[in-house]
Amino acid sequence: MMLKKTPSWKKKVVSPGDVLKKIEPGMNIFIGTGAAEPRTLVNCLMHTKGYGLQDLTLIQLVSFGDAISYKALQSKRYRLKTFFSGWVSAEAISAGQVDLVPSRFSAIPLLMKEGQIPIDIAFVQITPPNRAGYCSLGVGVDVARRAMAQADLVVGEVNHEIPFTFGDTFVPFDAFDMIIESIDPPFYFPRFPVDPVFDKLAATVASVIEDGSCLAFTFGPIFEALPKHLADKKDLGIHTPFFTDALMELVKSGAVSNRKKGLFKGRSLTAYALGSRELMQFLDKNPIVEFQSIDKVFNPMEIGQNHRFVLIIPARRVDLSGRVTLHNSKGNVTAGPGQMADFFNGAEISQGGYTIIALPSQNRQGTPNIRLSVEDSPDLLSLPESIDLVATEQGIAHLRGKTLRERAQALIEIAHPEDRPELVEGAKKINILYKDQIFLADSTRFYPADIETRHMFKNNINIRFRAIKPSDEDQMRRLFYRFSDKAIYYRYFSPIKTMPHEKTQEYVNVDYRDVLSIVALVGEPGQQTIIAEARFAKHQNKPLVDIAFVVDEVYQGYGIATYLYQMLARLAKDRGAQGMTADVLASNRAMLKVFEKGDFPVQAKVEQGVYALTIDLTTPKN
Repeated sequence: MMLKKTPSWKKKVVSPGDVLKKIEPGMNIFIGTGAAEPRTLVNCLMHTKGYGLQDLTLIQLVSFGDAISYKALQSKRYRLKTFFSGWVSAEAISAGQVDLVPSRFSAIPLLMKEGQIPIDIAFVQITPPNRAGYCSLGVGVDVARRAMAQADLVVGEVNHEIPFTFGDTFVPFDAFDMIIESIDPPFYFPRFPVDPVFDKLAATVASVIEDGSCLAFTFGPIFEALPKHLADKKDLGIHTPFFTDALMELVKSGAVSNRKKGLFKGRSLTAYALGSRELMQFLDKNPIVEFQSIDKVFNPMEIGQNHRFVLIIPARRVDLSGRVTLHNSKGNVTAGPGQMADFFNGAEISQGGYTIIALPSQNRQGTPNIRLSVEDSPDLLSLPESIDLVATEQGIAHLRGKTLRERAQALIEIAHPEDRPELVEGAKKINILYKDQIFLADSTRFYPADIETRHMFKNNINIRFRAIKPSDEDQMRRLFYRFSDKAIYYRYFSPIKTMPHEKTQEYVNVDYRDVLSIVALVGEPGQQTIIAEARFAKHQNKPLVDIAFVVDEVYQGYGIATYLYQMLARLAKDRGAQGMTADVLASNRAMLKVFEKGDFPVQAKVEQGVYALTIDLTTPKN
């Protein structure tokens, strides 16, 4: 019987106690982050007493492992210096036991290089070396290389349970001055439960993510719920700080190809992985996941090279101007305003890129998350000019390029229906909304979000259809002023010259029961333009609806009018109508042809140059 030969690298292994003997008071010790936290070394450091283990500064970029505990920090033998105010550090920062370094993540390697963040010892978790003598940094690259280059003593903790990952992760075994073997498993990060409201919120967010987009992922119920709503997308890319179980699900769904990315084509780019044992097994020797240092992952110029980069930020509250409050509770893993700056800039640089703020319309206590003002809130992200979209489970508010009044209208429309009347009145009092602003309280409960749809027309014109909203007032005015005098006469049967606020707001405020209006939009999310509108109004005491529609002249001839006509017929029939009526000028041959080609028989009477049409919805054409 042959005995298994002991690997030669094990001859270099020492005990954690041997490492601790090298520590002297006042030293700065770099420690890996999250699942890359060398837990055996850190646990020994936390629980061992000795002359040298005093007045130590622990440097950890993101503090959400479990070895550095709040209780241990209370011993006053250690201080934690971190660049991230989440997880254990949030509570300790408030108590004055942690030093928070406000900094963009992309700038941290330079701070270390310049000696602004001095490091005496580096504790780094690694895999066992391969046959070529190289270890992998596993699931946390961040600034480990920079820390190792600066430290006088580099200690590697070999953990047999972490994955051997690809990218900028390979380190020669002889780069380590001391080696210990881990007796602790990696830190496995728990998954978040998903309430129904977050599932609906994720569906809303997914509705504005286009095929070929590049995404950044982090943690929380929104990201847990997103994969199933993105599973039917095509050619998504990943450029993200964190690789998670939810992201693994998205990759496995087939929606992620990374083919449309500007950098690292064919590979998902990340700096950290946090998740389950299954995730660690998925990442082991997986060539489609690329681990790089934070100066690459957080570099705005590199982020911006990805076409249509989408940044999704879970938020706590939003006010009517677009200012955002981020989460600041213990257990939060999303970054703060400083850490978000790099990704904000990257989304702005990216061609077709945009930022989505996502939050439920109310919190768990039933109080509103969309408010008049969040000016006095902690963790305020006061970058309203950088917020493109805000999503709640009630819908999407498009803010890019909008005035404060238009922003307020759009945000009120996605607030919880119970909160909208108070927001309208409050906005009027502080002159954000017009004093005469119409608000149909009942309509907030009847908005037909379910009728939203998309359709691809010839020449690859992708058009989104949805019910009209009060915040469409300015867009509808602009549509009106793009029409020729002839188009206006065909639609309104009179030579109307102006469409002032008083008239337009009456037009866009409908009750969705007696009157339903559909608008057609083109363009990227956050920059969409209304190019057509169709509506029906119920006849009094008759099971009929009167219909009318108009298409921007630039987009005529693509079949949009025919599609709107079919959509109105279906919606009217679903709501109990037996027929439709319409008045069309005899000279408007194009519109008459739309009715003639429809699925239902049409009767026509001509009176003074106008066709009075009646469409029978109960008897389809043979």
